[in-house]
Amino acid sequence: MHPPRWIAAWVLLLHGCAADWPPQAASATTDIRDCSTDPPYLPPTSVNTTARLAALRDIMRAHRVHAYIVPSTDAHMSEYIAERDSRLGWLTGFTGSAGTSVVTQDKAALWTDSRYWTQAERQLDCNWELQRTTWIESIGRWILKAVPVGGNISLDPFLFSIDTWNSYSQALHGSGRTLLPIENNLVDQVWGDQRPPPASSEIYTLPAAFTGSSWQEKVAGIRQQMEQHVRRPTAVLLSGLEETAWLFNLRGCDIPYNPVFYSYTLLTNTSISLFVDELRLSAAARQSLQASCPGPLCVELQEYGQTRAYLHRYAQGNVTIWLGTKYTTYGLYGVIPQEKLLEDSYSPVMLAKAVKNPKEQELLRAAHVRDAVAVIQYLLWLEKMVPQGQVDEFSGAQHIDTLRQAQEHNRGPSFQSISASGLNAALAHYSPSNGSSRKLSVDEMYLLDTGGQYLDGTTDITRTVHWGVPTPLQKEAYTRVLMGNIDLSRLVFPPKTAGRTVESFARRALWDVGLNYGHGTGHGIGNFLSVHEWPVGFQSNNVPLAAGMFTSIEPGYYRDGEFGIRIEDVALVVNAQTKHQSREEPFLTFEVVSLVPYDRNLINLSLLSPEQIRYLNTYYETIRARVGPELQRQQLEEEYRWLQRNTEPFPLGSAATTTTATTILGTLISLLAVLLTGLQA
Repeated sequence: MHPPRWIAAWVLLLHGCAADWPPQAASATTDIRDCSTDPPYLPPTSVNTTARLAALRDIMRAHRVHAYIVPSTDAHMSEYIAERDSRLGWLTGFTGSAGTSVVTQDKAALWTDSRYWTQAERQLDCNWELQRTTWIESIGRWILKAVPVGGNISLDPFLFSIDTWNSYSQALHGSGRTLLPIENNLVDQVWGDQRPPPASSEIYTLPAAFTGSSWQEKVAGIRQQMEQHVRRPTAVLLSGLEETAWLFNLRGCDIPYNPVFYSYTLLTNTSISLFVDELRLSAAARQSLQASCPGPLCVELQEYGQTRAYLHRYAQGNVTIWLGTKYTTYGLYGVIPQEKLLEDSYSPVMLAKAVKNPKEQELLRAAHVRDAVAVIQYLLWLEKMVPQGQVDEFSGAQHIDTLRQAQEHNRGPSFQSISASGLNAALAHYSPSNGSSRKLSVDEMYLLDTGGQYLDGTTDITRTVHWGVPTPLQKEAYTRVLMGNIDLSRLVFPPKTAGRTVESFARRALWDVGLNYGHGTGHGIGNFLSVHEWPVGFQSNNVPLAAGMFTSIEPGYYRDGEFGIRIEDVALVVNAQTKHQSREEPFLTFEVVSLVPYDRNLINLSLLSPEQIRYLNTYYETIRARVGPELQRQQLEEEYRWLQRNTEPFPLGSAATTTTATTILGTLISLLAVLLTGLQA
């Protein structure tokens, strides 16, 4: 089943470990291609793909391929990919984070969602048709028209998830066309020696002070789950890069902004096989993995490129292999006989990683304190510099990165900052570049969505500010976004509640006046891992919320061509202290760990309820108690005074004191949405 369109249209253009990763900026200009003129008009941002397509078609003919499908993914279903894996970008010139292309002998088409339509028109040349959808049914219909009966449609099975492969197979079923996997990627053959080299940086051990438990303890926990499972699986296959990194307390730098490395793991009851470039392992990492050799806690190092062959041999025995379908490609899945598969959406390692233990929770809290220091430094700097006309979006993004680098344990940004002023902030995925950057102004709203990687945790925070006089609409919209953030953050809910069931609380205040936002409300976050960590969050395919999970809470509002608002905090799911205690599991609530005050200039206190103001005042007390001492420890006295001013308690007398019919109706609508969502679960 396809997710709702607002979910498919989301996934912010972000996140990746190297600061020099090419920015994927969305320009406010409208300099796009015009293929109807003779000769066609192509903007300077477009890429000439004629020679690349010709070479690919030659190889396709040699393999008797009539259509070749090229996705934007890598072999581990990573959300963000290395330049070496950017096959779609190299072939088409399109650098958006989501898309699929299909090439035949006389046609070429690109499918992407609405976030990237303008960008695609600026980057594609006239060899390409732009298809304004992402649904596989649309791709399948196009292929059926373009490829005659008897034709072969090919793809690299290591770049498609199990579900995606099945969707293509179903779309072509009974059509007389054959879906033909080819393991030797055809685009790589064309790319040749121009393709970026494999990663070569060191794979290192995360110091014990920054891990929640030893890798041996984690392995024991997974093996215990295997033993207790009714199917008694003999092995767990790990394909997601975060899974192996977390399991072994190892980190790398193979994906921009993400401290992971290319690897697979096959964990059995009695052995552990790690498929990796072992020459890249540090001496300490190798010693950690092999200190208990031989034995059940000895990690046997295997060649990364031999994963499929090894798995194929293992699957010949009397075995049952447990895997998560979301991160396993058809290329590996296809070598395992169906009767030997144990399939879940997510592997037991992915689920274990999602629930942080007490030490991991404290590590993430500590990272957010130091991160708050950098963000407060930045906001103070902006207050001084913006009135002088000294800051643009790009220089601002660079400055926040510089401030974070000075914080203890920092290892760079967790994604490419979204630094957006005025109308650019209405683009939820906007990131500035040096050549297309808007000047920050006291007359416009400014949105900063930014994060850092620290040895003790990953951070992600969004603040929207205005240094001048906001319009009544801007102030109301900001306040209602803040109300949504507060309402979800202070919510108390039963255990095992799905995030999608409570998501509407973040939208209620906007819905009351006919406003909304078109992206998801939150995502999980890692301990020095990915800034978007599945399977936690508020979407339909996320797992139920549980104590120990971290998620962002980020409602927003976007006025096309004018301004954008988003307020994002990271929150920990914790046990709630309720008046009546259940004999079973306790109810749950959120503890917000992001510690930066909101813009007082944009808050209309008359819209807030007394309960919401009390929540704000309590939150500000927490900020003072946790961030204030750190500012003083770092001798940042001006920033400390800024913090004191901006966390002054709000007067309760300014709150909305009457309950209007509109508020009652809004509450009933929100509760009805929750009930309906629960019934559909």
